[in-house]
Amino acid sequence: MRWIPRSRIAQSLLAVVLLFAAWQAGHLGWRYWQFETLFRGDRIVENFRSMPSFFNSVAMHNSGEVMPWPVAPQVLPTSFKFVGKEYALQDWITSTGTTGLMVVADGKVAFEQYYQDNTAQTEAISWSLGKSFVSSLVGFALADGSIKSLRDPVSQYVPALKGGGYEGVSIQDVLEMSSGIDFDEDYANPDAGINQLGQRIFLGQTTNDWVAQRKRAKAPGTEHHYISIDTQVLGMVLEAATGKGLAHYMQDKLWSQIGAEGDARWLTDAHGAVLAFAGLNARLRDYARFGQLYLDGGRNLRGVQVLPEAWVRESVKPRTPYLQPGRLVEEGSPKLGYAYQWWIPKSEEGEFMAIGVYGQFIYVNPKRRVVIAKNTAYVDYNTDGSRMEYQSIEAFRAIAKALKP
Repeated sequence: MRWIPRSRIAQSLLAVVLLFAAWQAGHLGWRYWQFETLFRGDRIVENFRSMPSFFNSVAMHNSGEVMPWPVAPQVLPTSFKFVGKEYALQDWITSTGTTGLMVVADGKVAFEQYYQDNTAQTEAISWSLGKSFVSSLVGFALADGSIKSLRDPVSQYVPALKGGGYEGVSIQDVLEMSSGIDFDEDYANPDAGINQLGQRIFLGQTTNDWVAQRKRAKAPGTEHHYISIDTQVLGMVLEAATGKGLAHYMQDKLWSQIGAEGDARWLTDAHGAVLAFAGLNARLRDYARFGQLYLDGGRNLRGVQVLPEAWVRESVKPRTPYLQPGRLVEEGSPKLGYAYQWWIPKSEEGEFMAIGVYGQFIYVNPKRRVVIAKNTAYVDYNTDGSRMEYQSIEAFRAIAKALKP
């Protein structure tokens, strides 16, 4: 056997270590660049339909019967009013960066159009719109006994939450974004908690451990303070309570039951934790199916009861005074209320909405039996995102009234 000097072995090992370090540094640099350019104007549209290429992900397969939508085309209104000014509907579609718009009236597709190279097969990122899907899973877990009561503390199911701000906080308070946890959701602030979390995920660091360490700022159940990590905690509770991964549980309970056309994906961090607060990717038609499920009291397109009707009703009814819509005025409109991970406009028509950052929407109008799903890549969200959201509500209302006077 040929003898190799130790010095040469050491040099070879050092070279390997240096190469690995260089690769790792380059990889981290690439990941950081992806994070920094995720919402950039020249990349945002492509990024929003390609998120599983940036993150690890886990699939939910459309393993059940596909339930096609009946189609009955209708003409949308040409304009709508917002804070006293009239806007052309087509201008709103264009200016908000729409990539897909679907309108369902009386369970039939009245309008479906895709933009900026999205198609009916595009799996678009939900962002916070996916929180409403997580809410439905809590309803399933209550129904099957995995969760005993909404008043149970989240730390009863997830021991890792003991010792932090979430210890003793009820599932119900977390559902209603009233946990009292100290967290900043301001996307425009680079130092905000939501941006720290996003950076950690992109750089391959843990999500759930970091969330569990957050501190409490106020008593839970006293004030609505919207923070995405509350939904991440719900995901942790669901996995612990059901003994299943979030995607697996959702595939069994929801995705295989609503007639989904396509597979969907939950993004995960590098350690396999599902990003329950913002990581769902699905087709526009399947987002609309979820809205229709809630419009129909938890029944799918075949009329089969999938989600308990009582849960659907409870999910979209603000429970306490600090959750009611219209408490303040925002962007010239009554401020939205909140229920179990659903937004509630001030309305006589029972409207409720799932909303995701940068313009993702599921709008449900029970009185007029209209569901609208919209995917968007609104590049100016950090400048006037709230205004865009309230303007969009008025566009949805105008569409619903025109189709169902």
